[in-house]
Amino acid sequence: MSEYQYYEFVAIDQPLTPKQMAELRSRSSRAIITPTSFVNDYQWGDLKGDPADWMRRYFDAHVYVANWCACWLFLRVPKDAFDAKTLQAFETGSALTVDRTDPHWILEWALNESENYDRFGEEDGRGWMGRLVPLRDDLLRGDLRPLYLGWLAGVSAGEVDAAATEPPPPPGLSRLTAAQQSLAEFQEIDQDLLTAAGLADREASDSDARDDAEQDAWIADLPTAERTAALKLLLTGHARQAERRLKSRFLAWQREQQPVGEPELRRRTVAELQELAKSAAESRKQREAERRKKAEAERQAKREASLRTLATDFDRCWQAADARAERGIASAYDEVKRDLVDLADAYRLCASRADFDRAMELFMARHGKRGALVRRLVEAGLWKKS
Repeated sequence: MSEYQYYEFVAIDQPLTPKQMAELRSRSSRAIITPTSFVNDYQWGDLKGDPADWMRRYFDAHVYVANWCACWLFLRVPKDAFDAKTLQAFETGSALTVDRTDPHWILEWALNESENYDRFGEEDGRGWMGRLVPLRDDLLRGDLRPLYLGWLAGVSAGEVDAAATEPPPPPGLSRLTAAQQSLAEFQEIDQDLLTAAGLADREASDSDARDDAEQDAWIADLPTAERTAALKLLLTGHARQAERRLKSRFLAWQREQQPVGEPELRRRTVAELQELAKSAAESRKQREAERRKKAEAERQAKREASLRTLATDFDRCWQAADARAERGIASAYDEVKRDLVDLADAYRLCASRADFDRAMELFMARHGKRGALVRRLVEAGLWKKS
C-alpha cells in the first residue's frame, strides 16, 4: 500500500487575504484553497510547508491523518483564553503539547503510534475537521475538558508516570459533548479510563448548587461598568470574548472567597485512575455479558415461537420442502436444507426426533437420488448415507 497523508486547515476568526491564498497556492497546485480553508491529500509526495508555521501565520484549526497510524489536531486560540499555568497542567510528552505566539496559543493533540491498522487503512481523514473543530468554541468558553482529554490520551499512551497526579478534573467528564467524544475517538483514549476519569463528576456534584448560589451573588454585586462592557461585547458579535472575560473574573472571585484551608476536589494519581479503569472494565464486561445473555434469551424465545408455528402444520412444511426440492437447483437445495434444520428443531421441541426421522425417510425416498441435495443434508446432520 502506498503512503497516504491528508491535510486540512481552516481559518475561523479571519479569512485569508488574496496574498495569503497566493502564498499557499505556490506550495500546492492541486490543493482546494478558499478564503477559509486549505485541503489536500498526498499519496506520493508531502506538504511543501510546516503545518505548525501555517498555524502561526494563517489558520485556526488543522487536522492531519496518515495511513501509517498517526493523526493530529491543531487549534489556535487567543492568548487571553488561558494562562500558561493552566495549560502546563495538562501538557504531556506528545499527546497534548502547547506552543505560543505573541497573540495566540497553539494546542496540538496527537496520536503517533496507533495499533488500529484497520482504522487507518480504511479512513481518509475527511470528516474529522467537522467533528473536531467545535472543540475550539468549547475552549473559548472556558471548557477545559478538551485539555483534560489530551492529558488522558497521554496516560493511555503511557506518557505519564503512574505516580503523577491528574490536573484539576473539569466538570462534565462523564457527559462529554459530541466533539469531545470525537476527540476521545480520534486519540483512541481507552474507554474504561475515560469512564474512570468521569467518576470525578460524582464528587463534584455536591458543589453544583453552591456554584449557582455563588454565581447569583457575584452577578448581583457586579459593577455596572462591567455589565455594560459585557453587553457591548455581546451586541457587537464578540460573545465568546464576553464569556471568557466574565468567567475569568468569576473564577478569580471564587478563589478569593474560598476559606483558607478548605480542601479542593481531590486529585487522583495515574495509578488510581488505572485501578478505577480496571474496575470500570470489569463492570462493562459484566454489563455486556448480561446484554448478550438477554439478547440470546430473546433470540431463543423468538425461535421457539417460530418453531411452534411450524409444528402446527408439519404436513404443509414437508410439502413446501418437496416443492423446493423439485426445482432441482442449488439455491433451492440450500433453502431445503435450512427449512429442514428448522423442521428438525420443531420436531424436537413439539414432538420427537423419532417422528422427524420417519418423516425424513419418506422425504428421502422421494428425493434420495438428488446427489447435491443429499450432500447438503448429510453435512447438516439431517441424513446419513446408507
